[in-house]
Amino acid sequence: MDTLSYKTVSANRNTVNKEWLLIDAENEILGRMASKAAVLLRGKHKPNYTPHVDCGDNIIIINADKIRLTGNKWEAKEYVRHSGYPGGQTTITAKQMMDKKPTRMVEKAIKGMLPKNKLGADLFRNLYVYEGSEHDHKAQKPKKINLNNIR
Repeated sequence: MDTLSYKTVSANRNTVNKEWLLIDAENEILGRMASKAAVLLRGKHKPNYTPHVDCGDNIIIINADKIRLTGNKWEAKEYVRHSGYPGGQTTITAKQMMDKKPTRMVEKAIKGMLPKNKLGADLFRNLYVYEGSEHDHKAQKPKKINLNNIR
């Protein structure tokens, strides 16, 4: 009996096959797009997924300024920051954040869905978000994917 066939294969940094994927965020709902992008960043869509290894893909998101929010979230959704000083808490609405820096809203949504440890920080470095339809990664030849095809 071949006992090698019963061994679990665990991916490592050398055996991982990373791809470049392009997501067009135009008319996509923020949370739904972010959750699917987090799955792609983490590598959970691959058969050789290993929880403690960065086996996800590099993700490029374009048209981040054209995302959608449902309901009354443009006025009601608030992002809270704190400077660390007494009375240093500031809040900003989703509309104000979109006017100030549209890419930050997408980055913040995806970062909140990644692990809160060193692996999550490494995974977040594989994410590139751009406002318009132009990006700086044409040399990597990213594959454009349809988010509706991801479970």
